[in-house]
Amino acid sequence: MKKLIVLAAFAIFSLATMEAQEISFGLKAGANFASVNGDDADNLDGRTSLHGGAVVNIGLSELIAIQPEVLFSSQGYSFNDEDGDNDVVLDYINIPILVDVTLAEGFSLQGGPQVGINVGSKLKFLDEEIDLKDGTESLDLSAAIGAQYRLPMGVFFQARYAIGFTNISTEEDVDAKNSVVSLSVGWFFN
Repeated sequence: MKKLIVLAAFAIFSLATMEAQEISFGLKAGANFASVNGDDADNLDGRTSLHGGAVVNIGLSELIAIQPEVLFSSQGYSFNDEDGDNDVVLDYINIPILVDVTLAEGFSLQGGPQVGINVGSKLKFLDEEIDLKDGTESLDLSAAIGAQYRLPMGVFFQARYAIGFTNISTEEDVDAKNSVVSLSVGWFFN
């Protein structure tokens, strides 16, 4: 898994060294409103959590850029049973590689694939935690779409939706996929 993360980071920064109009590096953080979709997700509720990480915006022209990111993202879902409230916490290193299309000064739409590497899975209930790593898929493939508004000083705001294509469970007969709405604020250094 560490090799995959290093390889993804190398690919992102290799893209940054390509000849481009403008390259901006930044950081971002924000809120996740996560849930799961699928036939086996009917009685599950959403979970609010956080994400944060690094962003690179590589301008290919005045209107088109590639924006890869490396993010820690806490996702999952919650449910109620006779013991009370339960949270399933799914932590990922997400690597979206988005096409960024500028529509107006500072405003762009984004979309592209995202790979998530599961780095932690646990069930939290009462005062206990149970490790769910063996029952959770280690890789999450999804598509992300969203919008970004960038101020001239480098501060930016994002709204994004990512929908998973792969099941989160290792059980073959379970149909449950990640679904995450993210709101972020960040800053491009240059």
